[in-house]
Amino acid sequence: MLLTATDAGQIALEFLMAEWNVLEANREWFVIVNSRLIGMSWYIVEITVEGFPDRWYVQVYDTGECDPDYTFISPIHGSEGYADLTELPSLVAEVLVSERNFR
Repeated sequence: MLLTATDAGQIALEFLMAEWNVLEANREWFVIVNSRLIGMSWYIVEITVEGFPDRWYVQVYDTGECDPDYTFISPIHGSEGYADLTELPSLVAEVLVSERNFR
């Protein structure tokens, strides 16, 4: 399978949406920031929630498969409060809270 950066980005986004059971109506909050080829056989895709500093990094292989051990990075730890999440749909906020608490 020959993947483009765009293909890899969409595969990674779909992977995360399925991982969290995000409904179609809430998917617009998640944005692909970057998708770059590493070597000859895989991409690193960076995904965020629009307007937030949190980042997910997903590896997408040239087979179209995602590494299930994605990386989540945030400058905000779960114990620092959730005031910045009040304007988000509840499911999107729950995803961020869960990731911030877990990582």
